[in-house]
Amino acid sequence: MGDITQILPFILIFAIMYFLLIRPQQKKVKEHKALVEAVKKGDEVVTQGGLIGKITKVKGEGRLEVEIASGVKVQVVQATIAQVINKTETKK
Repeated sequence: MGDITQILPFILIFAIMYFLLIRPQQKKVKEHKALVEAVKKGDEVVTQGGLIGKITKVKGEGRLEVEIASGVKVQVVQATIAQVINKTETKK
């Protein structure tokens, strides 16, 4: 009985840490992964470096071609997309 009462506070601390820190972070990572995988040509995006541009081509190997100014295209790694500003509507 004495051993359990000594370990119980550590178990409670871990459970609280899991529900307050670890679980929300895992949820956020999963949402970001879904956002990054859903980008397509025509979407306006913001990279983690702060560049804002429109996707002109989705290349293989996790790369995108983004037009940041008229006629200025750069290649970015798909995982570095921080936010999608405007999604293009798919035609039905």
